[in-house]
Amino acid sequence: MAEGLFRHSVQKNSSEFVIKSAGVGAQNGLSPSENSVQAMSDINIDITDQRSQMVTAELVKEANIIIGMTQGHVDMVNLMFPEVTEKTFILGEFDQSIPLHEREIADPIGGSYEIYSLCRDQIKEGIVSLLNSINQNKNMASGQSNQATSEIVFGSDHGGYKLKEFLINHLKDKGISISDYGCNSEDRTDYPDFAKKVAEAVTKKEGQLGILICTTGIGMSITANKVPGARAALVTDEDTAISARQHNNANIICLGTSNTDEDTAKLIIDQFIKTDFETGGRHEKRVSKIEPSDIKDLNLSKVDPEILEVINNETKRQQENIELIASENFTSPAVMRVQGSTLTNKYAEGYPAKRWYGGCEHVDVAEELAIERAKKLFGAEHANVQPHSGSGANMAVYFSMLQPGDKILTMDLSHGGHLTHGNKANFSGRFYEVVHYGVDPESELIDYENLAKVAAEEKPKMITVGASAYPRSIDFERMGQIAQDVGALLLADIAHIAGLVASGQHASPVQHADFVTTTTHKTLRGPRGGLILCGEEHAKKIDSQTFPGIQGGPLMHVIAAKAVCFREALQPDFKLYQGQVVANAQALATGLTNNGFRLVSGGTDNHLMLVDVGSRDMTGKECQTALDEAGITVNKNTIPFETRSPFQASGIRIGTPAVSSRGMKELEMEEIADMISEVLLDLKNIDNRNLVRQRVQQLTARFPLPY
Repeated sequence: MAEGLFRHSVQKNSSEFVIKSAGVGAQNGLSPSENSVQAMSDINIDITDQRSQMVTAELVKEANIIIGMTQGHVDMVNLMFPEVTEKTFILGEFDQSIPLHEREIADPIGGSYEIYSLCRDQIKEGIVSLLNSINQNKNMASGQSNQATSEIVFGSDHGGYKLKEFLINHLKDKGISISDYGCNSEDRTDYPDFAKKVAEAVTKKEGQLGILICTTGIGMSITANKVPGARAALVTDEDTAISARQHNNANIICLGTSNTDEDTAKLIIDQFIKTDFETGGRHEKRVSKIEPSDIKDLNLSKVDPEILEVINNETKRQQENIELIASENFTSPAVMRVQGSTLTNKYAEGYPAKRWYGGCEHVDVAEELAIERAKKLFGAEHANVQPHSGSGANMAVYFSMLQPGDKILTMDLSHGGHLTHGNKANFSGRFYEVVHYGVDPESELIDYENLAKVAAEEKPKMITVGASAYPRSIDFERMGQIAQDVGALLLADIAHIAGLVASGQHASPVQHADFVTTTTHKTLRGPRGGLILCGEEHAKKIDSQTFPGIQGGPLMHVIAAKAVCFREALQPDFKLYQGQVVANAQALATGLTNNGFRLVSGGTDNHLMLVDVGSRDMTGKECQTALDEAGITVNKNTIPFETRSPFQASGIRIGTPAVSSRGMKELEMEEIADMISEVLLDLKNIDNRNLVRQRVQQLTARFPLPY
């Protein structure tokens, strides 16, 4: 996308530039992704003929300037080719108004079309700043004035059509790139249609400046200024054009054919384009008061440099390490943006339209969107989006339907269950009488026959189904029948597989369980939080037990982020992503098996696998530590019929959601399986870990984070 955008930006003087793109770990000859092609096509740029290539010594040697999207890209180029450090830059650093920690371009790999569009717009904005810097340096060298040559966006109605065409030809003759948003004839049109398009294009950085023309210019200016971020000025002569830019930082000018002839219009737009805003004084202060009310840069380096260092270090760790913890994932930039929004300031105890506090009219909309999207995503009658966590969601279900001392039948933690499924260290194991079921010792699969037998004997009030470390598909229909046969309620905890369920990669429990709970992170790729789904007959009890039963004020910024997450999960790309998660898990499992490791149950049907390291006389703890030192993050985990302490464990749990979010596929899984094996099969070899870590960093450099 960067190559295509740069070519487009300099198409009128393309002879001055030789533009090439390459990746620090790319494969040669691959076509652009479908989403990148579409994102570029939407702004009329065709990149279908471009092909990927690996960064080479020859490429960087012949380059005058090397631009990376992220600091990780730049660091890797400098590591590979130290001689080019002086001419290697991050694209975002050419805009000094952007805080240091926001200058990296969000990588879209593994994300939705919306993420690709965001990435495209960030690159486009960065290229504008880059070209301005190049032009400034060029002008300084030649003694010329600083005249911008960035793209100009035009729009008019029928009354302004002739003048628009005249001015477009005038600017084209000067070598300035143009985008024409219409109209395309003198047939009668409505000016708001074109004014809005141009204003939105300018605010989205699809054009640096806009020019609108109608009979008077008044209607165009009124419409354009309705768009947040647009600063449209009605201009009649050179002086007002200069003032509009210099004192008011106008990014759009509006002309009227009734009071502006062609010669005057030429002088106006020439002055408008070459005049810069007068920064640093009273004018900048005044203009800032009319900017959209968005979150301002808090300059964290001054507010809390220690926390900033923590954030930067963690970002670096996430970028450079291979994340294989099954419960972790990378959210979209949109989810993170919402979590850091002004919604965090709002208290909203209660539910939409039934709040204890005033001023909830906007957060009500956010929660209603989250509820409706969750219901649509999972096909549920009722959804409560307020639980702070999956554990809180389970607690709300227990407390709404059970009394202390009631019997529950749950999956044993060491067989793949969860703490909230009756573990003695958890509230669920303290408040209720717990009977556990588990897996068959031979197949290591859930023994449904024995489970049905135990249920018939014990007559539990509730049965829970779901797991945090079970690598196979769960038969929710069978579980529903077992519960029905003994008159028990069924709680399906799908925290780990929610994304797979939502996308059809795993059967849904919604039609078979009385209650379904989940987290909204993990495979759903949303914010850290919980969700409860149930039928309408249980809605009132669930809602009242969530609030005020176990929680106070809901986290409105998190609930809004849940809404974003659910919307993303409803897109077609999400199904493709979940399919890749499963495919990657199976490829990784095959690679580990081929390297001699035993997997619990022999493989995986979902996003995770359990590796039995105890059979090789290793503990999960020492394997976790060794892999972490090599840049591969996993967690120690007990396995069925565990003989070691949970603090040592006989297994490690490995999942593929996070690496899939980075865009890795089956070939990378094979490589990761080999790297894991190299570390674990020579566990005490520190030098070997260091060599593997180098390979890890080469791999992760090819698949940057989306931030």
